[in-house]
Amino acid sequence: MAEEKFEEMSLIGHLTELRKRLLWSFLYILLIFIVCFYFADELFAFLASPLVELFDKDKGQGFIYTALQEAFFTELKIAFFFALFFSFPLIAIQIWRFIAPGLYKKEKRAFLPYLVATPILFFAGGSMVYYIIAPLAWSFFLSYQNLGSSGVPIRLEAKMGEYLSLMMRFIFAFGLAFQLPVVLSLMARVGMVTYESLKKFRKYAIVLAFLSAAFLTPPDPFSQISLALPIIFLYEVSIYIAKLIQKNKDK
Repeated sequence: MAEEKFEEMSLIGHLTELRKRLLWSFLYILLIFIVCFYFADELFAFLASPLVELFDKDKGQGFIYTALQEAFFTELKIAFFFALFFSFPLIAIQIWRFIAPGLYKKEKRAFLPYLVATPILFFAGGSMVYYIIAPLAWSFFLSYQNLGSSGVPIRLEAKMGEYLSLMMRFIFAFGLAFQLPVVLSLMARVGMVTYESLKKFRKYAIVLAFLSAAFLTPPDPFSQISLALPIIFLYEVSIYIAKLIQKNKDK
């Protein structure tokens, strides 16, 4: 009976601790959301900058919204997006505080680098979208405009909500894709995959990279190739990391 009571109290203690960490995470998101909503105009200007720089401002080209509530809900989405982005390191700390007491010292040293690398790699993927992929993609799409006097005049009138959804989809797709080395190296460390198995799976991984890119990005070849190639590169990096992990295990 004493043993059963101890296990029951232990479970209740874990649930109480989990509830505490979830409440702190929710509080972080809520507070950062309020701040981000206050600066929603500036944040949207930041996200829209790669496209705005390509607009013909002399002819009044800019963003529009066609539904009465569209601008308001767009700012809500912006605030929620950046709230999740900025609060992730704080949430990662709460995750660490929840699981760290149950780990041995050696396990803590093994797990902590993955927890640190996750937000860094997500930020790297988002930065690649913002500074490299988006300017090239928007320039390609805007090449279909015909603002001259000859032919049918065609000009982009970008909607706020549609642009934000597209940009967020790009950032999340690349951010998730950049987690591939973290996932595969963690699987290699616990023995779920090996260097040899990853190497044999390479040709299937290339096919899956293009299928994932087709699912995560808009249906145009440029967007799909721009995501598939980094996934393939990151898979090769994961093979090298798995090889190092296997060598350390052998030692």
